[in-house]
Amino acid sequence: MKKAFAAALLAAAFTSASFAQVPVTQASDHAALLHSADPKLAQNKRLVYDFWREVFEAGQLQLADKYMAETYIQHNPNVPTGRAAFVKFFGKIKKPKPVEDTVAAPLVAITADGDLVILSFVREYADPKDPSKKYTTTWFDMFRIENGKIAEHWDPALKQ
Repeated sequence: MKKAFAAALLAAAFTSASFAQVPVTQASDHAALLHSADPKLAQNKRLVYDFWREVFEAGQLQLADKYMAETYIQHNPNVPTGRAAFVKFFGKIKKPKPVEDTVAAPLVAITADGDLVILSFVREYADPKDPSKKYTTTWFDMFRIENGKIAEHWDPALKQ
């Protein structure tokens, strides 16, 4: 009986693996993502969320000092470290535009723990086995907050 049950479980596992992934989907309510019972975590979430909308997405780089520590540490291998270096780098590739009320990128979640905040986004790519098809995965940006400003950033970017 145990062998039959184990075989059935194994067959179910292999059968389940043949179905397509569940697509990653964006959250519809950003206000709910920003909520936290802990006021400090809610404040940290809001800081990162507003930085993303105003500085990163809208290219309003003159606001960088409002959100980023001067000694900002960058772990993305394509972007230099330091607030001034961040502004110079993105100043070459971002054109300022109006700030939207919500993050425009397909945001999945905002997670905060202590001084860390993680934004998770939907990413869509062409299927390498069939470029006519697409698949979704998750991208993340993680920030460390220090003295009310973004002090450090991580993401899974590869060197270009």
